[in-house]
Amino acid sequence: MNLIDLKRYGFTDKFEGESAFYPGFFPARVTEQHHSLYRVVTGRGELQAGVSGKLLHAADGTEDFPAVGDWVMVDRVEGGAGDAVIHHILGRKSAFVRKAAGGSNGAQIVAANIDVVFICMSLNADFNLRRLERYLAIAWESRAVPVIVLTKEDLCRDLPERLSEISSVGAGTDVIACSSMEENGYESVKAYIAGGRTIAFIGSSGVGKSTLINRLMGEDILATREIRESDARGRHATTHRQLLLLPGGGIVIDTPGMRELQVYKGNLARAFEDIEDLASRCRYADCSHTVEPGCAVRAAIDRGELAGKRFENYVKLQRETSYEGLNSRQLEEEKINRMFGGKGEMKRLMRAAKDRKGR
Repeated sequence: MNLIDLKRYGFTDKFEGESAFYPGFFPARVTEQHHSLYRVVTGRGELQAGVSGKLLHAADGTEDFPAVGDWVMVDRVEGGAGDAVIHHILGRKSAFVRKAAGGSNGAQIVAANIDVVFICMSLNADFNLRRLERYLAIAWESRAVPVIVLTKEDLCRDLPERLSEISSVGAGTDVIACSSMEENGYESVKAYIAGGRTIAFIGSSGVGKSTLINRLMGEDILATREIRESDARGRHATTHRQLLLLPGGGIVIDTPGMRELQVYKGNLARAFEDIEDLASRCRYADCSHTVEPGCAVRAAIDRGELAGKRFENYVKLQRETSYEGLNSRQLEEEKINRMFGGKGEMKRLMRAAKDRKGR
């Protein structure tokens, strides 16, 4: 059996050094996840694996389980009786994390140990600045470098205007406009790919992530779906996260489309640097940016220098991220404080409403 050079999969000196603390186990990278089973690549080939009972027992939440892109320590490098067992997860150098779906207040790791996050957005009806701001807040928090990839350039009639809008929310972020329909439409993407470097493709369904990856792979590895013209919504082509080794070097992680993206952690200071800078100039340090005199944020909105919708989204994301890490009781208390100013005030309002009803 041919040996696999794990350095091609991003096995850096950092991970090699950490793996030495687990004698008797072998390093592997998670390439796919299917519920509680994983596909991993070792120095001898690919295996199916599950987590050990100890790792399962010690996990406090979903973020404590392996994710696509993780480096893990397994009990074997070749197939045998049963699945391989994942005993340890090596320290993540980066992770793109969203809030878990449903009512849970936990986290979901979309991709781990990534160097660059390609935030893909179509230049047709999928174009949405508020959603882009969410992606950027999470991407900057991930410790990877975000790059905005605008797809379907051939369908856009007002590219300069779109680029101008992007510049108002993505300061300091590289922007690529490309068309997957053209043979060389993905060339600008290749400049960010290098041997051992991991790129995650993030974005809504149907924006062209899988098409771009197929071009980079040199063959149609992934199924593709176009955005429906009837309602501008994409159909899911990728159904699970998967890691692929590019033939020319580099690694890509394809992810299912995410139209609704709830923030678990976000670097708002970096994603909304313009608002943070304005806030530092307000007359009062605790300015709420509503009615206080000398508010630099409200003044910028009044002058048309700051979009009101951008500020509204900033406030909304502040509220979302402040819920991070709270248990159900704390979460309920926080919502009551936001709505009524505390439980005492809530009870007073309820009594007043009951009195009015009884009259």
